[in-house]
Amino acid sequence: MLTFRMSRTPRFLLLIGLILLGTSLAANLLFLSKDHHLFSSAPHVSPPPSFEEELVEGNDAQKKRIAKIDLFGVIAQEVPGQIGSSMVDDVILQIRQAADDDTVAALLLHIDSPGGEVTASDNLYHELTLVREDKPVIVYLDSVAASGGYYTAMGGSHLVAHELCITGSIGVIMQTLNYEGLSKILGLSTLTFKSGALKDLLNPSRPPTEPEKKLVQDMIQETFSRFSSIVTSERQFAGGKLPADLADGRIVSGRQALDLKLVDATGYLEDAIADARQIAKLPEDAPVIRYVAPFHFNKLFRFLGEKSESKIQLNLGPESFHLQAGKLYYLSTHLFRH
Repeated sequence: MLTFRMSRTPRFLLLIGLILLGTSLAANLLFLSKDHHLFSSAPHVSPPPSFEEELVEGNDAQKKRIAKIDLFGVIAQEVPGQIGSSMVDDVILQIRQAADDDTVAALLLHIDSPGGEVTASDNLYHELTLVREDKPVIVYLDSVAASGGYYTAMGGSHLVAHELCITGSIGVIMQTLNYEGLSKILGLSTLTFKSGALKDLLNPSRPPTEPEKKLVQDMIQETFSRFSSIVTSERQFAGGKLPADLADGRIVSGRQALDLKLVDATGYLEDAIADARQIAKLPEDAPVIRYVAPFHFNKLFRFLGEKSESKIQLNLGPESFHLQAGKLYYLSTHLFRH
């Protein structure tokens, strides 16, 4: 009779696999029973997902804290998030988590972004204005905080910029590709059936008409007017009007931004943290925390279960982002390749 013996190594690996599987099942059952009331027939509304906390610096024994939230990269709903459906949703969830936490005495938003989508930038600005009604919101402008990045910063109650920061770029942009000339060379033509004269606005197979140009420019001007009015109001410019030397979309350095009253101070991240402690009337060793996405075994198993032929996609930051035709952006486009 032939007998087969399993070596110790496969047995050990099998045991480890069973332990991980059991731990995952137990964790998921606990999560479902706790957060989703699996064993209750009563109707409920699932709470929003939350981030875990991580100490950045300071004395963790202190009761009152500062929550540091990062806003890095292009502000866009199409950039995936860690918990939410997008990076914008992630930042909003963190802002709300800090707002609802009574132990958080101040919020510090760390921005390193060339801007992004108009609506996304405005949503972030709106969330910050809600928080600052109860807690100070300090914003630190790092390497880049331009256009939509600066728009978002307007929700802060105190702005600190690195002296070499690139900021400003107060303006709106919309781009589209026109391949009419290439189509003629290739002998291609596009047939369009439409219900109205403006239904195929920004059709790339033909030059835009004058009514189309006016419609788009009016929309851009309306969006720019909102941007400029928010900056004028938040920074309290004299005469209630954005200075002419800022209305052309130019970028400025952090030092220039201070001279132009676009920010309240210049300095490093530690200076912004010190300002946050002082404004919130906290001790010098008050803890600073940041939010991190919790680990779930289902993410690990989903990754391991992906098909081997699947491509690994890397988010390389602003240079991997492409403007979508017909979409408005508060974006400093020369700060990244597109």
